Amino acid sequence: MCGIAGWVDFHRDVRTETPVLDRMTETMACRGPDDAGTWADARAALGHRRLSVIDLEGGRQPMAADEDGRPLACLTYSGEVYNFRELRTELAARGHRFRTRSDTEVVLRGHLEWGEGLVDRLNGMFAYALWDARRQELLLVRDRMGVKPLYYFPLSGGIVFGSEPKALLAHPEVPRRIDADGMREVLEMVKTPEQAVFAGMREVRPGQIVRVRREGLARRTYWALEAREHTDDLRTTIATVRSLLEDIVDRQLVADVPVCSLLSGGLDSSAITALAAGRLGSEPVRSFSVDFADHGTGFRKDAIHGSPDTPFARDLVRHVGSEHSEIILDSGELADPELRAAVLRAADLPPTYWGDMWPSLYRLFQEIRKESTVALSGESADEVFGGYPWFHTPEALKADTFPWLASPTRALFDGKGLFSPSLLEKLDMAGFLRDSHAQAMAEAPVLPGDGEQERLMRRLTHLNLTRFNQALLDRKDRMSMAVGLEVRVPFCDHRLVEYAYNVPWEMKSFDGREKSLLRAAVSDLLPESILNRVKSPYPTTQDPGYEGALRAEAAAVLADPDSPVLPLLDASAVRALLDTPLGDTSRKYDRMNLETVLGLNGWLSAYSVSIDL
Repeated sequence: MCGIAGWVDFHRDVRTETPVLDRMTETMACRGPDDAGTWADARAALGHRRLSVIDLEGGRQPMAADEDGRPLACLTYSGEVYNFRELRTELAARGHRFRTRSDTEVVLRGHLEWGEGLVDRLNGMFAYALWDARRQELLLVRDRMGVKPLYYFPLSGGIVFGSEPKALLAHPEVPRRIDADGMREVLEMVKTPEQAVFAGMREVRPGQIVRVRREGLARRTYWALEAREHTDDLRTTIATVRSLLEDIVDRQLVADVPVCSLLSGGLDSSAITALAAGRLGSEPVRSFSVDFADHGTGFRKDAIHGSPDTPFARDLVRHVGSEHSEIILDSGELADPELRAAVLRAADLPPTYWGDMWPSLYRLFQEIRKESTVALSGESADEVFGGYPWFHTPEALKADTFPWLASPTRALFDGKGLFSPSLLEKLDMAGFLRDSHAQAMAEAPVLPGDGEQERLMRRLTHLNLTRFNQALLDRKDRMSMAVGLEVRVPFCDHRLVEYAYNVPWEMKSFDGREKSLLRAAVSDLLPESILNRVKSPYPTTQDPGYEGALRAEAAAVLADPDSPVLPLLDASAVRALLDTPLGDTSRKYDRMNLETVLGLNGWLSAYSVSIDL
């Protein structure tokens, strides 16, 4: 896993601009702490920061292919291609000679053999930029599910790109500005494909190729979910899911560095950990879990978190014999200004929704990185198999909006309560949601013969995979790569996603519970306690002291006339919240409002962002 950056310009010789490329590349040092490199010809300059995972000695980048002393192509690549061994064998049979054991060289040689058709053969998580010197064109390519990020900013003579916005912001021609579209993205829990919050900046869409030539820029979708008839019976479907998961975990355990699993004690992470334990044989799988020191007063059941993770994680550890570590976090530490500043630097964007999950993930990954370089995660199983409450709640299913923004979960994702009504009216947030939802629904593929419920559940699944899951993947990517940890996501394997998407909802929920299909596929691997556990999301602190720290910071924002977020707020609403006693159950979701205000204020200030609404 790595960080990439680069600049293509058809109006100037970029070889004279090496300090700019060096600055852009250096911003990616967090993603690639092990090595650095740059490459340039007259029109293209590529930079790379490396986290060494495969072929530690031979996989240096950018990696170029030459012929008779002339450059053919150069690649700067981030990610993992899990079927690189098969592709390497095929390419060798076609006459290609390899100098390394890396998957990077397979991607480079694969392009020389198949051109853009290479992407259809890749299985993995990746984002890469390839300069084809023969055609004088740049290709920006992102994996099908968008596990790995890739941003770009068009210039008058070409383009700049990078794994994170910070790489682009290091270029003198990229402004630090937010407009109305970007503000809508910040204030609403909807991840619009290609929208990057910074005005003018774009994100390569999952499953997309961006081609840059002298004549201009063109986009092509090389992969999207398709609706297909499912002909397997239930028994065959369960067996197919199991077979796919075994193959996926097998492939994702391959590394030349220590590998572990992220274990919460839920169905998803427990399944991945148990599968990994079975594939490793006599060698115990390494696992890590996270919890909070007493949550301030001890765990309390609420509408979302029905049980603490630790007892279930311990059940799985005993069941599979993993070598396990429990990372216990101090709730008070999560409000520490230095930690929150580190989170902001890692995210490059306002860390608003999910609140303390951002710093807790950062700290968890810091601790894991001391012992492992690669971690397997259970992320995305809820989107693939229908695990979230809104898949099973009538109010959400009937709502004419994104289901997580409908009752009864809306309050969890609505952080706009402290902003000025005039601002929200100017932004037309209701219209934005309406248009975004209509666009997303129109993209969802269905079969002509689908009944009303099946069409609804297909569309609901597609919304989660394309508008909700991306936000989760982005958060996990930024927090893990900020400390040099590669997180792999087995449930995002496109073969599994394609197969599960077309399984009828009746079969996906055949036993009346969430994720019935996944539970059945791994039932022989897990203890009964986990098989019977009701879904509980990533833990958050319940310590009132954390909200107290947020309130103190919000009071400081109100008191400072230079706070950049101040003109956007309803100051009377903020004061009313601050005057409410801590623990008032009538205002139990106000913490989300505070997180949005503070996250936006910190971002506007730290990144010197100008507001153009």
